[in-house]
Amino acid sequence: MKIAVIGAGQMGNGIAHVFAQSGHQVTLIDVNQASLDKALVTIGKNMDRQVAKGGLTEDQKKEALARIAITTELASGVREAGLVVEAATENVDLKLRIFRDMDAHAPAHCILATNTSSISITRIAAATKRPGQVIGMHFMNPVPVMKLVEVIRGYDTTDEVTRTVVELSTAIGKVPVTVNDYAGFVANRILMPMINEAIETLFQGVGGVAEIDTIMKLGMAHPMGPLQLADFIGLDTCLAILRVLHEGLGNPKYAPCPLLVQMVTAGKLGMKSGEGFYAYTAGSKDLVVAPAFRKNAPHLETAR
Repeated sequence: MKIAVIGAGQMGNGIAHVFAQSGHQVTLIDVNQASLDKALVTIGKNMDRQVAKGGLTEDQKKEALARIAITTELASGVREAGLVVEAATENVDLKLRIFRDMDAHAPAHCILATNTSSISITRIAAATKRPGQVIGMHFMNPVPVMKLVEVIRGYDTTDEVTRTVVELSTAIGKVPVTVNDYAGFVANRILMPMINEAIETLFQGVGGVAEIDTIMKLGMAHPMGPLQLADFIGLDTCLAILRVLHEGLGNPKYAPCPLLVQMVTAGKLGMKSGEGFYAYTAGSKDLVVAPAFRKNAPHLETAR
């Protein structure tokens, strides 16, 4: 099956990577040529790591990279696809516009999937003339490493489309789990309130950044603390998901913490901006609490 992936960011290039590695011809689409060029470099570096660890041979890497084409033209990029996966920013209006374009240019048999982590599949499907062929494929970050694909059925998604996506996800080495279409689905309906509560705990001065993350790592066996994880996901993405949960479910417990809103407004988005709850320096693996929060945890400013 020919695959098209829309969006060359962190998620999009990871999705293109795993499909190409599994033998599919992939067209990676983005409005920005520089983003496409950067995505190919990132995919190559990630495959180099797999080669170094024995997960791929050098020849397999070259063959996989050769299966990836790039284009800035959505219409031509989806024209022969059997599956299109949209992996654009978590913005409802943007996704609706992309799905209208996908619907207009993809073949009639093509499945239209979205990598959204919270937005209603039914709402997205309603923007198309093929709602039965619209489905959610929520990959986890980093895509080449994480096994889960949260498969979300919209109100009209057919059994055949669901079965095809589950089988395809399994074939590329993932573990598909099918859920229903309610705000946040399962993953983020559980994860985001935890992250938001960690931010609220910091906001109220109950504990500092490093204390909160250390307690969750050592006490709850989490591989990464919730504040570090928020930085990794992107604080703007966390805020967008919480707003979808708050609007979609109408429960005040999903209201974003004011500190999160303030940080996003200030451009402190986590790893992608170089600073969030932690400060990030290129080439350094030290986890250093951001200057704004160091006074709260002087003895744990650097966490390993």
